[in-house]
Amino acid sequence: MRVLTMEQAVAEAVENNLTVLAERANIPVAEATLITARLKPNPVLSLAADHLDVLGTRFNTVNNAGPNEVNARIDFLIERAHKREYRVETATFNRQIAESRLAEAIRNLRLTVLSGCVDLIQAKANLSLSQEILKNYEELFQINESRVNAGSVSPLELVRSRVAMLQFRGQVQKAQLGVTKARTRLQGLLGPQALGQAIDIAGELKVPLAPASLPLDKLETLAIESRPELQTVRLSQMRSAAELKLQIANGKVDYTYGTEYRRQQGVNGTSNSMGVFLSVPLPVNNKNQGEIARVEAEQRLYARQLGALAANARNEVRAALDAFASSRELVELIEKDLLENARKARDTAGYVYRAGASSLLEFLDAQRALNDTMQSYQEALGDYRRAVVNLNASVNKEIIE
Repeated sequence: MRVLTMEQAVAEAVENNLTVLAERANIPVAEATLITARLKPNPVLSLAADHLDVLGTRFNTVNNAGPNEVNARIDFLIERAHKREYRVETATFNRQIAESRLAEAIRNLRLTVLSGCVDLIQAKANLSLSQEILKNYEELFQINESRVNAGSVSPLELVRSRVAMLQFRGQVQKAQLGVTKARTRLQGLLGPQALGQAIDIAGELKVPLAPASLPLDKLETLAIESRPELQTVRLSQMRSAAELKLQIANGKVDYTYGTEYRRQQGVNGTSNSMGVFLSVPLPVNNKNQGEIARVEAEQRLYARQLGALAANARNEVRAALDAFASSRELVELIEKDLLENARKARDTAGYVYRAGASSLLEFLDAQRALNDTMQSYQEALGDYRRAVVNLNASVNKEIIE
């Protein structure tokens, strides 16, 4: 079985997760678009042959037809209004947007993988607790079996302790199933190569509690500045501004100039000549109005998206901070007021029961109270660990180790 730390699990998932690999594949596509944007227009070579005597007319001084002409012409496009520079600028932003989307995919994957690691650690802790409690019930059953054989207690005591033991064996099986499910979910996140492997996550469920006071306004500012999906929209706005300049420039006409070599050969003689040409489109109807309007509409859309995502980021930070504070407070409450008292009550009830001064039901009630307290404590620890993961993800920074 491979044992990984939580950070090693995240690194393996980032390397092999199919969703992240798909996002990473967008970067070479954007780079290819940038290469295309940097290219200059190709010149155009034209070759022609005219006035050829293919029907056998025979050019002569009588019909004065012809002469045969062959020519070679080359044309060059002169792009005006900095079109190439704006294409490069737009394509550069496209590459940065692809990188930002990859970062967002990694952020979401990191959140999911760390939560899956916490789930597995908690499932193992639940299994260990269930096995420990089952061991206590088995010891109780063995004690009562000996006491029944000695005639010190009634057989009903043995039946009750046996029922309690058998009931908790079902809890152990349920906890084992929880470990299997958590491990399978985590294997799916790590990538195809992990599906056939047995993996485990190192670490304990209980960790030192972080300071309770965290400034909400600073966390919100940090989230808005660093979260990749917000950066993606900002880059989209900048790309749209560059594309608007490009579309306005595309509305400007480009010039095409060319030069031609022409050779004439007929009965009256031969000649060699050169020609120079200039071609200018007339922007009577199409001035690229549609594309300009589209980009302007995109800019308004991105502005609204940025506002919505910023509000959503603030809400996520507030919710994550509230969950962190609540789970932290619950862990402290259970550790301070419940855990030790429940354990003392169980130990006392067990001592009194073994001394024959109380009934089995009183001891079982104390044991169930301790079981419920321990299970609540482990759920609170798991909620706290997940709250830390969510809070870090909401601001895209490791503010709590």
